[in-house]
Amino acid sequence: MSDPSTTTPGWNERIVAEVRANAGYAPWSTEEEFAAGRPVPPRMPGFDERGMPLILVHHTGARTGRERISPLFFQPVGDNWAVFGTHGGSPRHPAWYLNLMANPRAVVEVGAERVPVAARLARGAERERLWAKEVALVPKFAEFEAASGRQIPVVVLERVPA
Repeated sequence: MSDPSTTTPGWNERIVAEVRANAGYAPWSTEEEFAAGRPVPPRMPGFDERGMPLILVHHTGARTGRERISPLFFQPVGDNWAVFGTHGGSPRHPAWYLNLMANPRAVVEVGAERVPVAARLARGAERERLWAKEVALVPKFAEFEAASGRQIPVVVLERVPA
């Protein structure tokens, strides 16, 4: 699956606005997008009428140096967050992941709060624990990993002093 923020005009901006307007939730795809056969990504079980809980990750482009904002699924990890580079089952890593690995200092929007963070790749037992918990919550992620032919990266976004 390609990056929806570059294939659907205004998609990313719409999701960012919805997350900001709805206390961290967005329906992700509109009824019109589903009717047109464009589920970006497909609907996933376990989400209520508010949609999916998302955080907004501000990151710096590895090649461009420009700020990007990615709405992402997340898992709370204490006072921090884990995010998952599924890229909808694509064999390629998502751009946000590559950007965070190149430029780990970032900002996360959680509700009305903007939090400076440092990104790091979860490895070993930590990665397995976080991934297993996320797959239990969103079983579709296991399908994405199988389809991708790669291990899905789990990135921990840790709070840093401002």
